[in-house]
Amino acid sequence: MAILRQRPRKSGELISTEVDASNRSKSFSDGAAEARLKRRSLDSGSAGSRAGLAWAGQAWLALVFLFCCGGAVLGAPKVMAGLDREVVPLGESVTLSLVFEEVAPEQFPGLPPLPDLNLTSRGQSSQFTLSDGQSSSTKTFSYVLAPTRAGDFIIPAIQFQAGGRAFTTQPLRLKVTKGEAAANPDAALASLAFLRLVVSKTEVYVGEPFPVEIHLYYKSVQDVQTPQLNAEGFSIGQSAKPTQTATRVGNENYNLVVFRMSATAAKAGTLDLGPAECSLAVRVPVNNPRRRDPFESFFGSGSVQLRPTTLRSEPISMQVLPLPQENIPEGFNGAVGVFSFSATAGPTNLLVGDPITVKTEITGRGMLDALALQPQPQWREFKVYPPSGKIQSNDPLGLSGVKSFEQVVIPQNHEIQELPPMRFSFFDPSQKRYRILSNAPIRLRVQSAASASLPSLTNAPAASNTPAPANDILHIKARLDKAVPASLPLVRQAWFLALQVTPVLAWFSLFLRRWRMESLANNPRLRRQRQVAQRVRIGLEELRSLASHQHSEEFFATLFRLLQEQLGERLDLPASAITESIIEQRLRGGNLPEETLNSLHEMFQVCNKARYAPQKSGEELASLIPQSERLLAALQQWKA
Repeated sequence: MAILRQRPRKSGELISTEVDASNRSKSFSDGAAEARLKRRSLDSGSAGSRAGLAWAGQAWLALVFLFCCGGAVLGAPKVMAGLDREVVPLGESVTLSLVFEEVAPEQFPGLPPLPDLNLTSRGQSSQFTLSDGQSSSTKTFSYVLAPTRAGDFIIPAIQFQAGGRAFTTQPLRLKVTKGEAAANPDAALASLAFLRLVVSKTEVYVGEPFPVEIHLYYKSVQDVQTPQLNAEGFSIGQSAKPTQTATRVGNENYNLVVFRMSATAAKAGTLDLGPAECSLAVRVPVNNPRRRDPFESFFGSGSVQLRPTTLRSEPISMQVLPLPQENIPEGFNGAVGVFSFSATAGPTNLLVGDPITVKTEITGRGMLDALALQPQPQWREFKVYPPSGKIQSNDPLGLSGVKSFEQVVIPQNHEIQELPPMRFSFFDPSQKRYRILSNAPIRLRVQSAASASLPSLTNAPAASNTPAPANDILHIKARLDKAVPASLPLVRQAWFLALQVTPVLAWFSLFLRRWRMESLANNPRLRRQRQVAQRVRIGLEELRSLASHQHSEEFFATLFRLLQEQLGERLDLPASAITESIIEQRLRGGNLPEETLNSLHEMFQVCNKARYAPQKSGEELASLIPQSERLLAALQQWKA
């Protein structure tokens, strides 16, 4: 059985297929050889005996074929429809293929009327493959569609009856653009090979990806190089493997190679995309008047000349629109496309400090590589770690698919009852507006770490309660000892009383310690206040050490961090959110004394200027420590 397979391409060589008959089944070869040996061993006989021998050989081959196919595993029958191109210029044709796998239609499949599309049947082809004991059969019906106008067409779902079952294909979309003349510097070569640049739309937004196709039409060429696209103002993304088909332009038949890639506009305005350039050698027929053989022109064996040339397409004027400046959602990070959003989290029953894994999926069409999760300010009660993402693309250009994120968050107190909803905003170019997606809040059950019960040990050895054997017979003393004065009873001795009180005091101290730990666990503000006070004490010691060693840059970085920690604790804000602007936004006009405000403002100014000022001496650094201590002490006493 001959199997069609694709031959590997060399550099500059177009896609081609060849018939490989070397992959025949060994059973067929053995059967045919045996039949030939039998025929050679027979003497000359009657025509009837020779016919009987031929019939026996065919029967043997049929039995071997059935034996090989008996163990084959057929796949599930299915019917598919597809177009060789989704975007085509007006004046060209596209091929619609109906593929029947492991099933045959009951009759020649017909297509419903398609307005503004001229339909012509190109016949059918069959393929049978036998490999490793498995067989598969495919029957393909091809139709040529010739659009009569430019625009968008939808080929509806088509129903077929095959193998006693009903099959329905998926609907297809076809976009027909206005035809353009082929651009070639040599007019004599225009009818032999030319290049076109095709896009699905000419109006896009900044950051919106769109597919770009370069169509190479040719009759006979060689040494084809990969086309290059002049795309100033655009960024070229992922490319797909080129595909080869046949088409008809006007009254001429051409081979067509389609190179696909994605592009994204980087700036707004009217930009030219292209031209595309492709270097190749065109095989130009040459008429030789000296040759008088009439069969040369009939069989196409005339002289051929290779003419190296560079084909160029016409550029396409693209209108790139900027993203609207009105109604920009908070946290928008530049995502452009059409997306859907879902999120899950687990576990939901945990202790304070245990991690929660949040899994997020963003599905849709857009620049998946550039998608990133936005900051979630509503998660301020959680410690948030950076997410990790992976992409599962659904098309060769990487313009559609699913991007998954995994992120770890840790609850900071047991009063948290839910994980607030996540928000994802993007600009939808089809609706020309911003959209915000969010999920439902996820219920959590967070328990205090101090109230968690300790696990019981089931493999601990059992205590031995067997008393030591006692001697129940006492020896009778032979003589009496001297009389000893009676001592005070134990209940009246001080050491005995102190020994009895010790367990009570130990229990009471453990009770107070546990009560204190639960109070801290239930009061995150108090816990943070004590942590910040400890950090301030350690930080002041670091300031003295840095001042003595004249480490100016580390000194002011540590001082600025201490001010952030102390002000964040007083205002119940993250330390990283404290800047100099917080004085005017939150502190000015409050109950903080003006002297403390001025001192705080001066200290922020000193820290900011230290980034650009030269290194200070140890005496200058040491002079700032008392002022810093007074300022931090005043902030610790202040109640916001």
